[in-house]
Amino acid sequence: MTRTHDVAIIGAGFAGLGMAIALRRAGIDDFVMLERAASVGGTWRDNTYPGVACDVPAHLYGFASHPNPDWSGLYAQGSEIRAYLESVALNEGLGERLHLRTAMLQANWDAEAELWRITTQSSEITARALVLACGRLTEPSIPELDGLDSFAGPIFHSSRWDHSADLAGLRVAVVGTGASAIQLVPELARTAAHVTLFQRSPAWIVPRGAVPYSDDQRARFASRPAELARLRAELYAEGEARFASRSGDAEAAAAAQATATAHLAAQVPDPALREALTPGYDFGCKRVLLSDEFYPAVASDAVALEASALTSIRGNILVSASGESYEADALVLATGFATTSQPYAELVTGEEGETLDEHWSMGMTSFGSTVVAGFPNMFVLDGPNAALGHSSSVLMIEEQAAYAVRGLVRSRSGVLRVDPDAERAYSEEISEAAASTPWMVGGCRNWYVDERSGRLTLLWPGTVDAFRARLARADGSEFVDVNTRADVRTEKGPS
Repeated sequence: MTRTHDVAIIGAGFAGLGMAIALRRAGIDDFVMLERAASVGGTWRDNTYPGVACDVPAHLYGFASHPNPDWSGLYAQGSEIRAYLESVALNEGLGERLHLRTAMLQANWDAEAELWRITTQSSEITARALVLACGRLTEPSIPELDGLDSFAGPIFHSSRWDHSADLAGLRVAVVGTGASAIQLVPELARTAAHVTLFQRSPAWIVPRGAVPYSDDQRARFASRPAELARLRAELYAEGEARFASRSGDAEAAAAAQATATAHLAAQVPDPALREALTPGYDFGCKRVLLSDEFYPAVASDAVALEASALTSIRGNILVSASGESYEADALVLATGFATTSQPYAELVTGEEGETLDEHWSMGMTSFGSTVVAGFPNMFVLDGPNAALGHSSSVLMIEEQAAYAVRGLVRSRSGVLRVDPDAERAYSEEISEAAASTPWMVGGCRNWYVDERSGRLTLLWPGTVDAFRARLARADGSEFVDVNTRADVRTEKGPS
């Protein structure tokens, strides 16, 4: 059985719901959402490790059309964000449009019919437009470790937390010191017999200051929408100002680094441990982290820091790059995600028989961080060059969804095909803007840069205001006319 819709959205996290909201506001109601899991929520459904929370202020980490006066504090816990997304789906009345437990197995552009054919485990769906809202932090990155299979105790990735494994009283090893690890290590330190933390490279960490909102404040936010809007505007301005320190402005970066260094000195009295926890790369090169609990945990007797990578495993013996050995009863891999090579890309085939994975074989490319040459009427949200290191990614998603809706309205009588020259020019624009930033020359290895091409492919190298202005300048000239498709193919050479 084949069902036909105007738009098919793949994924029901922030990006998918953001696209659904934009479609509804534009009066486009013939859409379907396919979600492989049993509920909405994306990364906030999948990540349930102890201490999981957001490091973007809660009132900025939500849709403008769905303000939430009930956030518990400046920063929201993961369970709160999941509940928020579930409420958005309910309030938007998605109903029969939302198909849970329905994974996209394949999506192929049908050139003759000029539509997308999407295969799921139970049916085929056709749609004029395809929106990939699959997220970029979905598939765990599992390190290749000699002897990993020999470890006899519980072993799992932080994003696939095994709640049936009781770690209380066990010797737990954690691999990684990124955003997830600095949240879960303090929690484990409270209950485990001991925690060994393997650190390949330290992070710059600044104070979190997680202030809870009082009942009176939440009541005031609920009764005075204008006050809540003002708070969101203030948080937005603070985020935009933060871009300077993350992107290499010398004065701003020095001030922020001084804050991080003072934070470390105040919480870690041992000079040798402080040195091990001090990054040797420029501020902003890697994601800057927020925590008031990580350093005290690492400085306590409950945690041992191994300042080198885990290299091999022999039963319950873990061996580090420094040659030190540690015994562990359980192993937690806080090792991040497949980011530069998106897993969904191999499932999508464009009009010339090329998969999106093949098109991105030297790193993700796009125009406007949203549309891709060779893939007509397709939009990618939260994909190439759409991540932020200074503010809320939800703001980017809202801008991308608005741009996609403008394109859908423009293409009602035709097909949107991205001019390959426009895609190349946009990619060059990104590279030029990023060339002198810490992400490229800061002396670290980060997940923003594609290891195959050396290009910045995940991060937007500017402010949210700049992204909004860039998409506003897109006047449709980034698309070739439907009748010029043959000429475009000829310029590329024979297929």
